[in-house]
Amino acid sequence: MKILQLRFLYGFVFFCQLVGSNVLYAQKKQEIKQSGGLVYSIKVLEDKDGRLTINNISNQKFQPLLTNAPNYGLTNSVYWFKIDMINHTNEQDFLFKIQNATISNSIFYTVNHGLINTQVIKNTTPLKQREFNSQYPLFKVTLLPDSALTCYLRISSNNVMDLPMSLKSDVSILDDINLDQWFFGIYSGIILIMFLYNIFIYLTVKDDQYLYYVFYILVVGLTQACLKGYAVKFLWPNNEWLIRQAPHIITACSGIFSILFTFNFLHVRQYAHKVYIVLNTLIVIYFVSIAVYLSGGYIAGQKILQANTSLVSVVILSCGFYTYKKGYKPALFFNISWSFFLGGVIIYILKDAGVLPVNNFTSNAILIGSGLEATLLSFALADKINIYKKEKERSQEETVRALQENERIIREQNVILETKVNERTLELKAANEELNEALEDLKQAQTQLVESEKMASLGQLTAGIAHEINNPINFVTSNVNPLKRDVGQLLDVITSLEELSVSDLAVADKQKRIDELKEEMDFDYLKVEISHLLNGIHEGASRTAEIVKGLRIFSRVDEDDLKRADINAGLDSTLVIVNNLLNNKIKVTKNYADLPLIECYPGKLNQVFLNLLTNAIHAIKSVFGDNTGGELTISTYFDADNVFVKITDNGTGMDADTQKKIFEPFFTTKEVGEGTGLGMSIAYNTIKKHNGQIFVESAVGEGTTFILELPIVHKIQAT
Repeated sequence: MKILQLRFLYGFVFFCQLVGSNVLYAQKKQEIKQSGGLVYSIKVLEDKDGRLTINNISNQKFQPLLTNAPNYGLTNSVYWFKIDMINHTNEQDFLFKIQNATISNSIFYTVNHGLINTQVIKNTTPLKQREFNSQYPLFKVTLLPDSALTCYLRISSNNVMDLPMSLKSDVSILDDINLDQWFFGIYSGIILIMFLYNIFIYLTVKDDQYLYYVFYILVVGLTQACLKGYAVKFLWPNNEWLIRQAPHIITACSGIFSILFTFNFLHVRQYAHKVYIVLNTLIVIYFVSIAVYLSGGYIAGQKILQANTSLVSVVILSCGFYTYKKGYKPALFFNISWSFFLGGVIIYILKDAGVLPVNNFTSNAILIGSGLEATLLSFALADKINIYKKEKERSQEETVRALQENERIIREQNVILETKVNERTLELKAANEELNEALEDLKQAQTQLVESEKMASLGQLTAGIAHEINNPINFVTSNVNPLKRDVGQLLDVITSLEELSVSDLAVADKQKRIDELKEEMDFDYLKVEISHLLNGIHEGASRTAEIVKGLRIFSRVDEDDLKRADINAGLDSTLVIVNNLLNNKIKVTKNYADLPLIECYPGKLNQVFLNLLTNAIHAIKSVFGDNTGGELTISTYFDADNVFVKITDNGTGMDADTQKKIFEPFFTTKEVGEGTGLGMSIAYNTIKKHNGQIFVESAVGEGTTFILELPIVHKIQAT
């Protein structure tokens, strides 16, 4: 039954629009209009080509009108009206009014004794240039008492040709205009109050529905202001572009915002997803109508707008009934408000069709319906808030009950849990003690492993030092005995010279004896040999001092404080330690830059250098053994913030999997017993302690490169 009622309602709406958009002619008799003692009749002629002029219009055949408010809809035709009037009053000043501010062009001709007086009014004519300060076309008619007059009216328009016409005294017409303005003032007040009230609520509750409603009623109010001409009168009286384009654009925006408000208020996407898609399509059509209208297709744009608006009205009202049927109660107010608006539209259309009389109520039916719609929609939002409030209160009550139930359950569970916690506490305490013991054992094992790595390094260090010191010391000791022998010979010569000096021999004989002694012991060779032996001892001692200096640099013990240290010196001291591993078979190339001193722990960095160099030497020996061909390159360089140490070998190299694991504790590529697997892990942690980075580049069979990046100024990291 409801579906049948809806179909009847929609059919009635379309029928009324169809009736209102057709030309109304009198087929049987001419209708005589009376306004007091002023009698006039109106006839109409359609000029489809727009070629007729005032000079040849009198010979044309006019058709009488049944109503003084014809509506010809959207048309490219020009309409001529012939007005015959007789004045039976004592007045002579009258006004002919067309109550439609959107008429594009209207020309009023007064024919009196062969003289033609012309009055032209366009909708783009600024009000200040019109004789009367009214948005409606008003034409002055002077008709003496007891006389007759014939006038012609030429109308063409890009908008709906709705032509409510009246001929009255100038005072009566101006009173009608003031009354019309009074009606619109009431309507504007309602819209303004609803606008301010709901925008205040939106700013208070931050509900988007109020924001959509505010925009909706704003464009609805502007639409009515455009259609009634008050936008031209009060908002943009001198802007021809807005006068011509604004009614269409704002009417389309009214439809768009009505859809957006419907989306939000009725939750269309949730309750009627297919309707949601349809309405989105209709929004696109609104934009199409605007584009067509702005491009110059006025009639086509208006027709698209009219058809789309009719369809939107039907879809929105259907959606309102559908969502209400689905159980969404706020849709009831929505349906009632839209019904009032559509009722106003229907009354207005029936007025244009001549079914209802033309009066203040029927002329302002759309304003009344729109005002009631805006008011009821505001009530609908308020009702929705009340529903939300009740739902919130009900939800809060349910929440309180649930919390009370939870509290009871929690109290009961607390007793059970407390017992279980006490039991578990004892178990956890025992387990914790076991874990502490295991942790302590693990720490001791880790400490022992680290110490093992250090001892391994120390053993290597000791062997290197012993080897390096042994060579120069052997050189010194091997020169001591020959030097003692040569010194003994010198002492013997000195003794002989003492004896010779106290003898009684002549000077010549003494000189001869001395020469014999020098020749006997080969004195010149003895001097050369002693010089060589002393130089050898000096070189051995210097080499020993150099080794001791390198050892002192390497084994820095000031690890608790940061020191400014020379990285190049640390590398050289480490090379001294590993020199015995090179065995004169591996070529070492040093490319040192003139580095700035950096803040670091020098001893720990030397340990890193030692680990990297020994690994490199081991990799080289794995390829070349005791043969030559191995190369070890050490480079240093720096930028504004960091120094870089690059150690490259041409050893075995590493694959990608090995590179990923190289810094993991206990990972080693050496044979069992040759390493603990902690060297690279210690190196990684040491560089990390310096806030630096360590990078590895390697390929199997091509060698390996380690790059250390160390900050020049040690930065304390936040923990």
